Amino acid sequence: MSVVGFIAEIRMTMDTIVLSVVLLSVCCQAGTYNYSDIELHPDHMPYFLNMYKELADECVKEKCPLMDFVGRKGCWGYEDVCPQNDSYSTPSCPGDHRGWVPSKKDQIDTFFAQGDFGYVAEQQKELMVMCEPNFAADSSLVCSKHLRYCQGRNIKIDFRDLNHRKEPIRYKMDVLKEGQIGGYCKLHKRRLEDECDHISPLQSWGPELRFFSELPHKPLDTEGSCDMVIDKPTYLMKIDATVNMYHHFCDFFNLYASQHVKLHDWTTFSTDVHILVWESFSYISNFAPVMKVFTRHPIWDLKTFAGKTVCFRNLIFPLLPRMIFGLYYNTPLIWGCQKSGLFHAFSKHVLYRMGVVQEPRTNPSIRITLLSRESAYRNILNEAELLSALQQNPDYIVQRVVYNRNMDFKKQLELTHNSDIFIGIHGAGLTHLLFLPDWAVVFELYNCEDESCYQDLARLRGVRYLTWENRKKLWQEDEGHHPDGGAHAKFTNYKFDVDEFLRLVKVGVEHVRNHTDFPVRISHDEL
Repeated sequence: MSVVGFIAEIRMTMDTIVLSVVLLSVCCQAGTYNYSDIELHPDHMPYFLNMYKELADECVKEKCPLMDFVGRKGCWGYEDVCPQNDSYSTPSCPGDHRGWVPSKKDQIDTFFAQGDFGYVAEQQKELMVMCEPNFAADSSLVCSKHLRYCQGRNIKIDFRDLNHRKEPIRYKMDVLKEGQIGGYCKLHKRRLEDECDHISPLQSWGPELRFFSELPHKPLDTEGSCDMVIDKPTYLMKIDATVNMYHHFCDFFNLYASQHVKLHDWTTFSTDVHILVWESFSYISNFAPVMKVFTRHPIWDLKTFAGKTVCFRNLIFPLLPRMIFGLYYNTPLIWGCQKSGLFHAFSKHVLYRMGVVQEPRTNPSIRITLLSRESAYRNILNEAELLSALQQNPDYIVQRVVYNRNMDFKKQLELTHNSDIFIGIHGAGLTHLLFLPDWAVVFELYNCEDESCYQDLARLRGVRYLTWENRKKLWQEDEGHHPDGGAHAKFTNYKFDVDEFLRLVKVGVEHVRNHTDFPVRISHDEL
């Protein structure tokens, strides 16, 4: 080995040691165990307890409420050692990849890395120290590549300038300036600069952390340094469009994935945390109930701290909604694969914390939900005719729903989660497919020439996807008129052939009935 290579290897080893010390110091601030803070779906509890052996051992000694979950096998899939038989993630690649791939294993591994817990593993392995503490009580900052995810300790942020901002703040990259964010630690400035290569509002934390600086004194120990000290862990969130379910759930999903990246602290899934939305608009959304999945406290925004200097003991910069090669939005997903454990776990986590359950079933009738739109475009012109045709089949229980701000979002999830076949034309409402049961089918009546969006989301979630196959049996009202000019398939309405519609629904019904998890099996006496 060359001298240069030897020195590089030593540096890499030292960086790993420093990173371990930093993360350990974050972990050890958690203190004594509060088992009521571990608010996980019972199916997820063994995976969690196996991450924290000391907590599990203490639970057994104290005969805590979680005792029954201790000792069960299970690992998420991103741990250093996770046997395939014990892994939460079991991706399936029954189809051929479009293009060349060396083997089926390579295809599965690629899917796992692109859209499953393998992505979490990648972020964890990429973590590097950006600001290095000398002692445990000092500040610290660690980040993954391109500053997609970071976590800091004893960080000071100066929000005093915000009192003088006249325009509202949303998707701005100048919220912080030189000297307005930093900590008492040794800054690896060149390393930080090298990772500031994705400068965009929703792609990285580069716009904010490029100004991170060394402070001459420990901010929390210096009299008058902080107007406020936030002791609880705080997640900063730069969020996408809150009126659109597809885009806003990209925020929620990446927040959940970030909790897995953060797994150096047994309180990582606790709701006793704060969320600071990185804009000056008060957080208002029809999907706001989902915030309670992550925090029991009111949502903060930049107005909360305008004019103040704030010190955060534990600050998390989570994965963002529009990262290059990120998760969910425009994920570069290999073809032929499905069933991401990470998406499955997210679905169960949200449903469990929101109290959404499967209603009891006493017969094998297929529950069909048709999502109707109340918008100017992409309406189903013969919707009543399609519904009438479905209702003539005695084996179907059919309902038409309109998901809008007039219906509580939890109620929407209850209707979705108790559907076997979910039908709708291309639109953000199809994001509900994330919360369908495992045996369900999402039928995107027509994809409006956006072929991959909900097909990929269905593949990630692991539910069957159907869409219209015969373009000659579909009638388009006109060429479609995009607001900026030109013909566009998303800006018109459609009529569908009834017989072809029923044929495709039947394909979905066969899938549901033959799925091993479908809760009602037809006995021979019923045939």
